[in-house]
Amino acid sequence: MIDWSRERILILAPHPDDETLGCGGLMRKAKEAGAEVYIQFMTVGDTADNSARGLSTADERYGEVKAVADFFDWDGWDFAFPGDRYHLKLDAVPRFELTNAIERHSPLSIETLRPTTVIAPHRTSYNQDHQVTAEAVHTALRPSNTRLRHHPRLVLAYEEAADQWRYDAAPSPNFFVELTEEQVEAKIEAMHLYGSQTHDHPHTRSDLTLRSLAVLRGMHSGVPYAEAYHMMRWLA
Repeated sequence: MIDWSRERILILAPHPDDETLGCGGLMRKAKEAGAEVYIQFMTVGDTADNSARGLSTADERYGEVKAVADFFDWDGWDFAFPGDRYHLKLDAVPRFELTNAIERHSPLSIETLRPTTVIAPHRTSYNQDHQVTAEAVHTALRPSNTRLRHHPRLVLAYEEAADQWRYDAAPSPNFFVELTEEQVEAKIEAMHLYGSQTHDHPHTRSDLTLRSLAVLRGMHSGVPYAEAYHMMRWLA
C-alpha cells in the first residue's frame, strides 16, 4: 500500500484537463493525505472544437487552469511549450527537446522537482500530443545510475476514456487506486471548471462517462470506485 502523505507527485498533462480526466480522483485522494502535487502542462493554445461556441482560446484555458489549481490545491503548475506554435503540434518538436524539457529544462522538471511519483499519459492515445509526451517521459525516466540521475520510485501511465479509440485492443491496466464517492464527484466537479472542455453524454468527457469508468474500474478491483493506471515502475 502506498502512503500518499509521503509522496511528491508530478503529473505530465499534454493539455489542460488531461490531468483531471486521468488523475482527478488520485489528486484529491493524495492531497487529502498530505501529498505534494505538481502539474507540468506541455502546451495550450486556441482550439477549434465541437462546442456551441466552436472555439476555446488559450486565455480562456489559462483561466480554467487557475480555477482547477485552486480547487485541487496544487503545489505548482506551469507550461513547457505554450502557444499556438506547439499546441496540437508537439509531434513536430524533436524528441530530444521534449525529453530534455521533461528531464531537466522545463519549469517543473524531474531534475528540479525530484518527484517520488511521476504520472504521464499512455502512449496508445490517438492524440499526437499525448503520444509524443508519453514517449518523451518514457525516455526521460530510462534506467540509469541513480547517483547521477533522479529515479522516481513509482511511474504510472493514466487512462482516459477516449484512449479506447484505437486500432488494437487497449492493454489492460495493472494498477488501481481506490476512490471514495466524494473523490469521484470531486473529479467531475473539477471537469466542470474546464467549461470549454465539458460535454454532454455520450461524449468521452461527460459526467456519466467519468462516473461509469470509475465504477467499472472499481468492479475490476473489487471496490466501489477506482482509477486505473498502467504501472511502468514500482520500486518498493
